[in-house]
Amino acid sequence: MIIFGIDPGVSGAICVLKDGQIIELYEMPTMIDGKKNKKQVNGSEVANILFREIKDDKVVKVVVEHVTAMPGQGVTSMFNFGQSFGVLKGVCAALKLPIYFVRPMKWKKYYNLIKTNKDASRTKVIEIFPYISTKIPRKKDSNKADSILIAKYFEETQNL
Repeated sequence: MIIFGIDPGVSGAICVLKDGQIIELYEMPTMIDGKKNKKQVNGSEVANILFREIKDDKVVKVVVEHVTAMPGQGVTSMFNFGQSFGVLKGVCAALKLPIYFVRPMKWKKYYNLIKTNKDASRTKVIEIFPYISTKIPRKKDSNKADSILIAKYFEETQNL
């Protein structure tokens, strides 16, 4: 079975978890949009990643962090974030992949990461998967760590 853990957004990440092991980690593929060089999620490349990693596996689950608007965020940034979320939903629908959503509070509570700094998820991943430390060496790799924990949370809590 393959579980894709996805931290949505242009600075997000995709984790490929197979039989409890991290097979691959990807930064969210993006492309430039418009005259202001704003980034947006590249849906075609997301589809390519998912399709390429599925291979012959019959059981595939896509787990996306279910995020909502937060106080203090601008209208434009929330629109862009929602667009990224929609691209992921559309890609999964087009590929006929089952998609599940998990709220940040659920998986963070499971790993005791509530009210911790962003880098705490990276530390937790290295504790669980020491072999992955070379793939997430920087603080800005916390989005990759989040995608790993999202996939692992789903694997451990869904009685698969």
